[in-house]
Amino acid sequence: MDKFWLNPDLKISFLHARHLTAHFAKSFYVSASILPTDKRWATYAVYGFCRYADNLIDAPRGRTPEELFAEVEALRQELTICHRTGESEHSVMRAFAPVMSRCSMPLEYPMDLLKGVTMDMEFDRYQTFDDLYVFCYRVASVVGLMMTCVLGYKDASAFEYAEKMGIAMQLTNILRDVQEDKNMGRIYLPQEDLARFGVSEQDILQERFSPELRDCMRFQVERAHEYYEEGDKGISLLPRSSQYAISAASKIYRGILYKIEERDFNPFLGRVFVPQRKKMQILAGEVVRTKLFG
Repeated sequence: MDKFWLNPDLKISFLHARHLTAHFAKSFYVSASILPTDKRWATYAVYGFCRYADNLIDAPRGRTPEELFAEVEALRQELTICHRTGESEHSVMRAFAPVMSRCSMPLEYPMDLLKGVTMDMEFDRYQTFDDLYVFCYRVASVVGLMMTCVLGYKDASAFEYAEKMGIAMQLTNILRDVQEDKNMGRIYLPQEDLARFGVSEQDILQERFSPELRDCMRFQVERAHEYYEEGDKGISLLPRSSQYAISAASKIYRGILYKIEERDFNPFLGRVFVPQRKKMQILAGEVVRTKLFG
């Protein structure tokens, strides 16, 4: 096996990508731990790129919107060049570039991610679920599409299911972070759904947990579950050695929805999370499955 992550010219960048994954995506990092070694390090490179791009907007550092857009545009240009050449001197692109090349990753996937990260500067409300779907696709589904390139697949329909899994996970983020997002002036729940259930923006901004908001949250949770059900169908289309890591990621992330249900769908009681012990139980179960059936 070509141990590309140990290449002296790339090793520091891969270690940096692993650090970003461990720090910012604990559940993702835990699940990736049971991937084959080469795919695990490629996964770190993918996440490192995604996190860096996301942080450009999420950590504005006192920069103006114009300066932030310029940073994203500079990354877009670097991405275009290194996708063609397979190399980069950029701190995260240095690891991501050879992974894109090795996996024959379409340039449109990381480009769509860059479109997604700037949407938070352009929109703080979404009128319809179709509008929200575009955001979820760009910031989450394309990660699943990139990961499908990394992991390999038995049938091209795996990409369709990866898209659905990404939607499920981003909807989970939105439902988990209703309180945090409204504190930043953002309401991701579609305006049409709020109107349908009789929920006003003031109910959210002032943290009024009404029966109407409970029903709206229940509806959103059920929608997310449906996307998990669809996304999970694609796991069997991945190589056997990768299936259990993705299954673990799905179960761990879906556990957030169950935690929201346990709180009677109240989004104002602080961020929910899946305890580390539960994550390790899920992971252990998937490791056993890997040993028995891998």
